[in-house]
Amino acid sequence: MQSSFNQKTLHRLATQGLAPAELKHQTHSDNLDLSLELWRAQGLTLVKKHGSYFFATKFIPIKEAVFCIVDIETNGSKIEKHQIIELSAIKVKNGKIIDRFDSLVECHEINEHITQLTGIDVSMTYNAPPLKKVLYQFRTFLDDAVFVAHDIKFDYNFISASMQKVGLEPLLNRGVCSLALAHRTIKSYKYGLSYLNEYFNLYPNATHHRAMSDVITTYELFKLSLQNIEASVNNVEDLIKFSKEGKKIKRPKIDPLAEEGEA
Repeated sequence: MQSSFNQKTLHRLATQGLAPAELKHQTHSDNLDLSLELWRAQGLTLVKKHGSYFFATKFIPIKEAVFCIVDIETNGSKIEKHQIIELSAIKVKNGKIIDRFDSLVECHEINEHITQLTGIDVSMTYNAPPLKKVLYQFRTFLDDAVFVAHDIKFDYNFISASMQKVGLEPLLNRGVCSLALAHRTIKSYKYGLSYLNEYFNLYPNATHHRAMSDVITTYELFKLSLQNIEASVNNVEDLIKFSKEGKKIKRPKIDPLAEEGEA
């Protein structure tokens, strides 16, 4: 969450709230009502309770929240010279899929390594919509849902930076990292998505490094994690905090999958 929000502001909005004057001062906002509308358009909804502003997610129980599980494939890792080539997402509420988004993206340069990794080559994107159209559609689809991804930093930041490249504002959605959450809810030797899928048989038909396949795998992992969260984790902000600060589960010293292979 970049731009107007520093860490102090984020913490206060997630906990005890900020009075209107404080929020204006900390975000350098001349017109708070306009800023609230702009932040909402970027995926961030603030609500006023008892005279202070909070993240709306502080008051949304996990079962009532809309989570958007996202995955992208790109033709490289550097936003300055690479782009998204596939973007997929599902919206989930109370464990059920309520909507889907899935699109290849027009691209004129995909190197052999990326094609080998993803199975996507340039010819597959010839008839795909351009990046700007895909991102505008995804921005509408995402709305103010909680952004979920496995190792969220890459997907969130790459999409946010890509949006700015096509003339949109950066993302401000609240987010949960399914990788960080898994570390605190699931005992595993490794926490990469492919390993977790093999170990827990999350999605038997998975095609690793295709966006929708990884989204479905992450969805199954996310459901498994939510079954194991602490009883004190009730709302979305509790979940975000727990995913970052909860005690990590101790890993086994021996890889059980390697043992199976040796048997």
